[in-house]
Amino acid sequence: MSRARADEEEYWHSSKFRAFTFDDEDDELSQLKESKRAVNSLRDIVDEDDDDLERVSWSGEPVGSISWSIKETASSSTSSLEGRDSSLQKGSSSYAAFPKQVSSYSLSSLFKGRNKLPSFQSLSDALSDTGVKNYAPELRRPKAEYKDYSSDWSPKDTIRRMQRGKVCSLERFRSLQDKLVLLDEAVAGHDGNVITAVLIFLKQTLRREILFRELEVRQVALCHLIHFLKETGEQKLLLDLLRFLDRTEEVALSQYREHLNIQDVEKRREFLKACIGLPFSAEDTSHIQDHYTLLERQIIIEANDRHLETAGQSEIFQKHPRKASILNMPLVTTLFYSCFYHYTEAEGTFSSPTNLKKTFKIPDKQYVLTALAARAKLRAWDDVDALFTTKNWLGYTKKKAPIGFHRVVEILQRNSAPVQVLQEYVRLVEDVETRLNLATKYKCHDVVIETYRDLKDRIQLTAYKCKVERGSAEEEKINSILNNMQIRWKN
Repeated sequence: MSRARADEEEYWHSSKFRAFTFDDEDDELSQLKESKRAVNSLRDIVDEDDDDLERVSWSGEPVGSISWSIKETASSSTSSLEGRDSSLQKGSSSYAAFPKQVSSYSLSSLFKGRNKLPSFQSLSDALSDTGVKNYAPELRRPKAEYKDYSSDWSPKDTIRRMQRGKVCSLERFRSLQDKLVLLDEAVAGHDGNVITAVLIFLKQTLRREILFRELEVRQVALCHLIHFLKETGEQKLLLDLLRFLDRTEEVALSQYREHLNIQDVEKRREFLKACIGLPFSAEDTSHIQDHYTLLERQIIIEANDRHLETAGQSEIFQKHPRKASILNMPLVTTLFYSCFYHYTEAEGTFSSPTNLKKTFKIPDKQYVLTALAARAKLRAWDDVDALFTTKNWLGYTKKKAPIGFHRVVEILQRNSAPVQVLQEYVRLVEDVETRLNLATKYKCHDVVIETYRDLKDRIQLTAYKCKVERGSAEEEKINSILNNMQIRWKN
């Protein structure tokens, strides 16, 4: 035993390597750190020359030799088996026995800053050991995630995934039959977004003739495509589709809608003139004709009024300057403009309200409502009165309103009409309850007093006396009626 110990001491003292002892005066660890800092900047050079350095184990044998490989393999196998047995026996323990490995130093490891002690192993190295890895549980990903989305999904599964918001590639569906099955599955799913997505794919991958032919027998998909083309503004494809379906009126309407994109007035007028010859229905043809005539009339009125306003030759344009152009305005707006600026013109002029009414067959209610709003805004009360005055064949005058006098009162009050004007039209309201409500609301006291007198309602008249100002003409009128002995009161 002593002989073996002596041989070991002799080996250590004769070796070219110096072993670590606690009796050393110099701190080898600090020297190693200083060496690491010194050569850290030369790491790239050392890496290049690493192959030229000879690595040796603690036993003095060159690393990579046959004897060293045999010893390392045996040692690793033994330590792995020992670690496995100990871990199986201590199944409930929270600490696993890590396998022991024979540590080795090389010169390159010293230059690279590896300062491991020969008898210790770090936790990260122990966890990265192959013996531990073999017994760790493998966490596998779901099997569905390994599927190739572009080739493994059927049309039905693809549609279901699209409905759930998953990203699916439709490129694998190359044959016409697969594409039609995909479209039928999308329609059966009743999801408009999915149907539109499939239609976009078919539109990009099929010829128009084939696409139109197949959609003709699939009305749901056809409606989705037509709506999609209208929303995206693909006018040419939409017109081709409608022509294929022999929907001539829809083709004409689609072409007519293009006038909205024309900003130049003269070009729009010419375009509308060309649209008159399109295959519209009889009713639509008359509307297109009226649209063209109205725009043509607006061009003439606009040019004339701009000249009058610039030259200052018209008093109404000076008092009420125009706020906007009349071009491209609706018919009702054009009529209001005409009633505001050209109300007194003769019927033969293009800007006359009467001419507009006759040309475009504007109903009486619409004409009266528009003219009343325009003249009341100008506070032209005489024109308002003439608007509702009619004569019978005997020459008697009578006021008549096709829109109802209750609406006349509301429009006049909205334009700040005086009480005298309001009272005149409140009296013309036929319904008694409506008349009393309007008269009370707009403080038409004379109308309220006269209505209670006609109803012979003494109680209501007495109660209303408290609502008028004391000493006013209305109070005197109420007292006079209450003191009239000829009236037979109902209460």
